[in-house]
Amino acid sequence: MVPVLFKKNKLIEYDVTIFQTPKFGDGKGYKAVYRLMIPAKNHEDALYQTFRKFNIPDIIPEDYSARYIGTGDIILIDEGKRGQSYYQLQPGGWTKINRIHVR
Repeated sequence: MVPVLFKKNKLIEYDVTIFQTPKFGDGKGYKAVYRLMIPAKNHEDALYQTFRKFNIPDIIPEDYSARYIGTGDIILIDEGKRGQSYYQLQPGGWTKINRIHVR
């Protein structure tokens, strides 16, 4: 899907997929648990918006059945023809990783 640019707020719709392991703390066995579109200014803002949406109980989507986003979880930001970026939550914040880490 191609990102859509909103001229008024200058937000891009990012296609975001959350990957988690079956058990918190595992290093292997990542599976996609949820996919959604997030309006954001850039990747950093998209990561912030996604983390916020899935860690505040009042705003978690009703059809989301996985756990809160935590250390080790991976977020894929897919920009269609512009490429894909994978980020893993580390103790110091989000770190860009290679696709090979997602199995």
